[in-house]
Amino acid sequence: MSLHDDAALVLKGYEDQADLRQAYLDHLAAHPDGMWKSCEAGHLTASALVIDPSRGQVLLTLHKKLRMWLQMGGHCEPQDVSLEAAAVREATEESGVAGLTLLAGGPVRLDRHPIPAPCNWHLDVQYAALAPSGAVETISDESLDVRWFAYDEVAEVADDSVVRLLEATRARL
Repeated sequence: MSLHDDAALVLKGYEDQADLRQAYLDHLAAHPDGMWKSCEAGHLTASALVIDPSRGQVLLTLHKKLRMWLQMGGHCEPQDVSLEAAAVREATEESGVAGLTLLAGGPVRLDRHPIPAPCNWHLDVQYAALAPSGAVETISDESLDVRWFAYDEVAEVADDSVVRLLEATRARL
């Protein structure tokens, strides 16, 4: 199965955010290249909020280009066999934490946000990843910093999309 087909199946099974979900599906139907950065109409991305429920903390990255605290994530790559695999790969690469496991139940949220041309839009499929006990993070080339934050600190450092992702993740836990 192609990554494009996997994304369509994942989105068809996602039951929340009906209008946005349909916009993602319409995008994929209209753009065979809609999974890739080269798609000028925008493209799907995969991200994961790395969380340690036992400590009540989330791991965020200070994105080098955007200079914002965000969940880990990014572009799908040709070797990704699924959106879930892309989310885990991105979260592992950007956090340095090995052994991440996605929270069961598929994506936690969708978040569509504008980006500079030529791509124009990221249609982010957001997951939550559980960190193993004793996880040790490292700063990647894409980050200025990587840091654990208590749940109640996230709204002070991150934008509303990250806060909504944390709220949805905690509700699913």
